[in-house]
Amino acid sequence: MIRAAAIALVLPATAMAADYNFCWAGAGGYSMTGVISFPDALLSKQVITEADVTRFEITGYQNSVPIGTWSLSERTRSSTWHLRFLPQEMRFPTGGSFPGPDSQGWNADGEVEDCGRRGFGFNSGNYAQDICLYGVWVRQSSIPPETPLYATTGPVTPDCRFVDMTS
Repeated sequence: MIRAAAIALVLPATAMAADYNFCWAGAGGYSMTGVISFPDALLSKQVITEADVTRFEITGYQNSVPIGTWSLSERTRSSTWHLRFLPQEMRFPTGGSFPGPDSQGWNADGEVEDCGRRGFGFNSGNYAQDICLYGVWVRQSSIPPETPLYATTGPVTPDCRFVDMTS
């Protein structure tokens, strides 16, 4: 018994991760699904930032057909990576000046044009929420900047039908 307790003290505790799915419905048939993870210990934090995130992946669609992806594992020194998430509300703040407390930049800066020649990215600023594809702003995807963007623990689909809104 003492030996088991000593081993437990030496071994690192397994950190649990909070995992959330999300779906963004843009204009022109454009949408995006994604997943965000961060340590459970941060669930009581008021704001989760890019520094807290351990996993992040997004996939863009047009009319439910995949058009691009980006993940935190693909991040380079030149990638825009600005994230704010409110875990108590399960919401990404949107509609503020970029970069700021109410904006997002996931491989797309405030001009929505730095996602790379083969890239995909998302931006929410004070002008709009929209995507970047192959280094070009997709104007047709733009929706009002203050449109809410929520997360769920349930699955999501490319057409943004949440399967379990109570999770």
